[in-house]
Amino acid sequence: MSQTEKVRENKMGVMPVNKLLISMSVPMMISMLVQALYNVVDSMFVAQVNENALTAVSLVFPVQNLMIAVASGTGVGINALLSRSLGERNTEQANRSAVNGVFLAALSYIAFAILGITCAGIFMKVQTNDSQIVSYGASYLQICCIMSFGMFMQVTYERLLQSTGKTFYTMITQSVGAIINIILDPIMIFGLFGFPRMEVAGAALATVIGQICAGLLAMWLNHRVNKEIHVSFRKFRPSGEMIKRIYLVGVPSIIMMSIGSVMTFGMNKILIAFTSTATAVFGVYFKLQSFVFMPVFGLNNGMVPIIAYNYGAKKPERITKVMTLSIIYAMVIMVIGFAIFQFLPNQLLMIFNASEQMLEIGNYALRIISLSFLFAGFCIISSSVFQALSHGFLSLAVSVVRQLVVLLPAAFILSKAGGLHAVWWSFPIAELFSLAMCLLFVRHVYKKEIHPMKQRQE
Repeated sequence: MSQTEKVRENKMGVMPVNKLLISMSVPMMISMLVQALYNVVDSMFVAQVNENALTAVSLVFPVQNLMIAVASGTGVGINALLSRSLGERNTEQANRSAVNGVFLAALSYIAFAILGITCAGIFMKVQTNDSQIVSYGASYLQICCIMSFGMFMQVTYERLLQSTGKTFYTMITQSVGAIINIILDPIMIFGLFGFPRMEVAGAALATVIGQICAGLLAMWLNHRVNKEIHVSFRKFRPSGEMIKRIYLVGVPSIIMMSIGSVMTFGMNKILIAFTSTATAVFGVYFKLQSFVFMPVFGLNNGMVPIIAYNYGAKKPERITKVMTLSIIYAMVIMVIGFAIFQFLPNQLLMIFNASEQMLEIGNYALRIISLSFLFAGFCIISSSVFQALSHGFLSLAVSVVRQLVVLLPAAFILSKAGGLHAVWWSFPIAELFSLAMCLLFVRHVYKKEIHPMKQRQE
């Protein structure tokens, strides 16, 4: 390749791999940590209202997770197709991928808005008979669904920036949204500066306003700095072929993340049979573990377009190197998280104004669940590699087995056999199954996709 061609090629094909991975991932990791911070701050303020408010937000989490799953999963499909198109120097296909992706995000928003209007109260009543928890949860859920257009806009336009390697700008958009949320939380929850006291509904409103601001900023940044793709709806018609290709990668990712909603709903049902405090502990765990998992997801977001681009550009050595480095970095992050959960569970729980009962349940729960961190880093990176190489259904298989085939049945059996404390052991048990599957699938994908590419170059 000539020097002129190297200059013209996107940095994902020529920059030294470690430097490239760090330059693309670190901004995403920082922005993900800010996201984790606002999730914790959100629940921290809600916990000051009362424990029922914290429980309500925990019970609503499966639907929030489902919305994020649809937005992010579609984004994964857009990202993989768009990055590969750029690697193949197919600008027209890259632009069509982007426009059809935005169209899919709009349809997804409409579906969730209708769901929020019609089903919020029903969803809460299925889980609990406590009228205060139902009221808190229904109002929170309605606001999050009806105004979710900001979240769908934010995620989609951030993926467009990521797919061309401009992850620094997604750090800006996510940070702006999170900071606005953090500022508005106490104002809207407790009614400061003349604003009416809205309690749990105020937390929801602060969240969606932050998402809307971030979404508008991401849209503007795409127009200003993302010159490699052009999003225009002039003479737009949905492309069935393009949508199919986006969802070929995106649907397994959507289902994989949605399974988390099913798992969380099932775990909440198992735990609330013991006490609502156990459900609150589980919700708190999800907020706290985001500080560990979000940086790894940021690493993923930096890694996926690099792999997809170099797959399209037929550069297997760069693919294997970025995979290896990503796994190493992810495992280091997870070990640090494991140590924090093991040695500081009491301090973590007190962030949420924990009662004596919550401390008793939560200390044991955090220590046991965090054992799964030791295996999770490898599994998370492996699953994203499968998606980047268009083997999304392997990621789906791992997720289904881990959360539905192993974790939930194990939690139910352990709840009957050993009580509440035994339930938490289902997490490390499920992660061991996930690890075994990922090792087998990595070997399969390497033999099918990467090794033949190396042979053709020899």
